[in-house]
Amino acid sequence: MTSARLTRTLHHSGMWACVASIVAGCTIAPAPPTEPTQTVVTPSTPSSANAISSSNAGTPRDYRRDAATHLYAKYGSRVFAGKLPPQLYAVGVLQVEINGKGAVTGLHWMRAPSHAPEVVAEIERSVRAAAPFPTPLKMGRVTYTDTWLWDKSGQFQLDTLTEGQL
Repeated sequence: MTSARLTRTLHHSGMWACVASIVAGCTIAPAPPTEPTQTVVTPSTPSSANAISSSNAGTPRDYRRDAATHLYAKYGSRVFAGKLPPQLYAVGVLQVEINGKGAVTGLHWMRAPSHAPEVVAEIERSVRAAAPFPTPLKMGRVTYTDTWLWDKSGQFQLDTLTEGQL
């Protein structure tokens, strides 16, 4: 390996180590703002016209996209438009169990944002209120996992449909 390539490889490794330590240290966050912010929904945000009542997904990973589209259609005004800022208020990984009729039968946090219990409660309330989800026709029932990316404004994106970060 050449000296320049080794230097570049070490630089990239160091960069990713910094990113990992920043993410690991995301337990202290600023308080959420008290004033509501205005939402601008871009054309790339799915609308209620894109909502589907059933899913032909054959795997939980494929179903995740249908569920995310369903949530975006339901909560379009709360979806953060564009790229998210570099520091998020909360990040949570949630498993959602859906039965054959699209009802939510269970929620399990794989990584809850413990510093933001109000976000945990709001995500759970939102997921339950979004039922019925698209019925998983091929699977009968499904448990899927998605990551909630929560901005301090109270808006969110789901990892499945995220526009990325700045």
